[in-house]
Amino acid sequence: MNAYLTRFAVAGLVGAMLTGAALALPERTECLAGAKPGGGFDVTCRLAANSLLAAKLIERPMTVTYMEGGVGAIAYNHVVGKRSGDPGLIVAASTGSALLLAQGKFGSYDENAVRWLGALGADYGVIVVNADSPYKTLKELSDAYAAKPTDFAIGGGGAVGSQDWMKAALIAKGAGQDPKKMRYVALEGGGAVLTSLEGGHIKIGAGDASEMVKHHLAGKVRILAVMSPERLPGDLANIPTTREQGYDFDWVIWRGYYLGAKVSDVDYAAWAESFKKLAATPEFKAELAARGLFPYTVIGSEFDAKVKSDVQRFKALAKEAGL
Repeated sequence: MNAYLTRFAVAGLVGAMLTGAALALPERTECLAGAKPGGGFDVTCRLAANSLLAAKLIERPMTVTYMEGGVGAIAYNHVVGKRSGDPGLIVAASTGSALLLAQGKFGSYDENAVRWLGALGADYGVIVVNADSPYKTLKELSDAYAAKPTDFAIGGGGAVGSQDWMKAALIAKGAGQDPKKMRYVALEGGGAVLTSLEGGHIKIGAGDASEMVKHHLAGKVRILAVMSPERLPGDLANIPTTREQGYDFDWVIWRGYYLGAKVSDVDYAAWAESFKKLAATPEFKAELAARGLFPYTVIGSEFDAKVKSDVQRFKALAKEAGL
């Protein structure tokens, strides 16, 4: 057990023993979203703010604030430089944050500059084709791609280096092809990916499960694989994962939070304990479903390890892909 985990465990235990009760969150709480209102970071902040209040784990409404710039980079630098000891501040993050950190896009700060608190929900990548595509399984698509990769344009809702580009790179790798040579089409969001698939402008789409599932059910596209470690419930229960089909990769789009690096062990423990309680409440489960997210609860040291593992994995993939 390293020094950080030892400190964390001792602080949490001693704090609980001294108070004889659950560790308390600060009276004033705030969630910082590193983008404009309405995006993924906003969803992440609202998920915590609404459910913590509804479940009565905080007494006063949590403030949600916004700081646009660099897809979370400005907020990250702001917290590290000016609010690293604020115990009431949590900041929205995602798999995309780890991806940007891996590419050095948060400036001089790396993944060790904050305290990673936990993830409370997730979405998952999917591999999609047109409903009229001759390919019914990932293996059929992969074999065809391997035979003639230049015939297959892969579209995603983001530029080179984005999450959808990374998913596309994994598709190419799964077919034994060089990701640097794939025909990637950068599109403006998932809606453009769907339009391009239906119009025949691309043959493969890289997207998110929550966005594509309704179009799959409507017969507009066909999801060949979900990039999750295990099968998802509900409408996606009949769609096999990439791993089930023999491909050793997945793409978990976690929705999580971090704290400033100087937040005390006791305050960190209070947040971690509150998140664990929250995840089990009906109020939280209702909020999660309403926002189209899937259950994914990874908190404390386990989440810290997850984020840092993701950053290293993305560094390796980015290097291999020539980014």
